[in-house]
Formats: sequence, C-alpha cells, structure tokens
Amino acid sequence: MIGIFDSGIGGLGVLIQVRRLLPAVDIVYVADHARAPYGTRSLKEVADISADISGRLIEKGAQTVVIACNTASAAALHSLRAEFPNTSFVGMETAVKPATMETRTGVIGVLATAATFQSELYESVVQRFGGDATIRTAACPDWVEMVESGIIDGPAVEHTVRAKIEPILEEGADTLVLGCTHFPFLLSSIEAVAGPNVTIVDPAPAVGRQVARVDPGSGSGELSLMSTGDPGRFEELVRKLGGSELSLSALAFGD
Repeated sequence: MIGIFDSGIGGLGVLIQVRRLLPAVDIVYVADHARAPYGTRSLKEVADISADISGRLIEKGAQTVVIACNTASAAALHSLRAEFPNTSFVGMETAVKPATMETRTGVIGVLATAATFQSELYESVVQRFGGDATIRTAACPDWVEMVESGIIDGPAVEHTVRAKIEPILEEGADTLVLGCTHFPFLLSSIEAVAGPNVTIVDPAPAVGRQVARVDPGSGSGELSLMSTGDPGRFEELVRKLGGSELSLSALAFGD
C-alpha cells in the first residue's frame, strides 16, 4: 500500500498522477484538516505532525509514503527517512531545476508558503539548481485558504492571484514555479494573470513518475480517502475538485 498525505486537498493532484500510473496499487490518502494549514506553523511543528501521520500510515501497511505537501517535505523529508529507514519516502521538491531549463529571461518566480521558504531543503534546491537565474519569491497563504474553501475561480480569486504574481512579472519573470500542491487548482486564474508567454511549472507529474519508480508494486487498486477533520466536508471538496477520478466517500482518519 502507498500512503499519501497533505494538510488538506492540495495533494489530490499528486494522488491523481500516482493513480494514473499505478492503477492496481492500493492507496490511502490522508487530508490533515484538523491541523491545517501547515504553511503558517513552525517547521518543528510540521515535522512532528508529519512523523505522526507517517507512523500511522506505516502501521496501516504503507511501504511507501508520499509527502504530497511542499511545506511538510521541507520540514520533515530527511528526518522521516532517518526515523523510518525501512519505508520509502517521496517528497515534493520546489521545481527550480526544470524552471531554469524553461526561462528565457533568467528570472524565475517561486510561489509557495512562508514555511517552505524558511527551510533548508528549499535553500539546498536553489543552491544546487538555481544556477545564474534570479529567483523572486512570494508567500501565498491566502491561496491555500481559497482552495480549501472550494473557491478556485472568479474575479476575487483572480484579484488575489494578481496581487502576488504581478510584482514578480514586473521584475522580468517568464517562468513561475508552483511550490505548493494547492496552487494547481488555481491554474486558470494564474494563467489568466500571467499571460501566454509565461511558463507555469507544476511538479506533480514528476512526483507521480518518481513514486512509480520507487514502488511499482501491485494490489487490488483500492483507494481510501481519509480526513483528520470532517470527512463529509472533505468528500464535498473531493467531488468538486477531484473530478470523476476521485468521486468516492471519505472516512475519518482517527487514532
């Protein structure tokens, strides 16, 4: 079984990619609504939360755990691998490397949470792959709140997106990295503000391919969606944002 978790529904994009590549594998997806959002918590808090959820997923039989959250990956990926050496972990890495291959102006915008930008993992990625590119950042906690509320389009969303993106575009950015798994749900507004000449980099497909390389195992294809908060509310959001691929009931992820 593969376990996948995020602070909420953001990781559904990663889940969809994994399911397309590994339709026979059993998957448990956990939305940690009870402790969301992660992006405004300290890295220590997020690391402790990630260890708790990972341990419980492993107890349920997960051989691979996917941290479908940039903030949790930044806070806990290395420590989780040390704490659970017999489990494979796949995390989200800010997609600076592919962005440097796309940019023509040499200016890249990274959109993420404040916690992600404060992490050693983010700094390591920039140092290793940033090269000569100029990287401009914007912390967007309100984007996460909109997605978790099921609000993904419309004038208010576009106004909120514009406030974060326009200053980066004015500095010459022609490539934007989505550094939070919630942000692809706002893609239509992001593209509308950025325009056709700006490349948007979403790392979810690459993460799905990495999961398939790490754990190409088989199973019955069972998918379980769970929430540490209100399963009914989670189910409503899944049906609205997950499309026909994920239209099924959600359960409580209890102790």
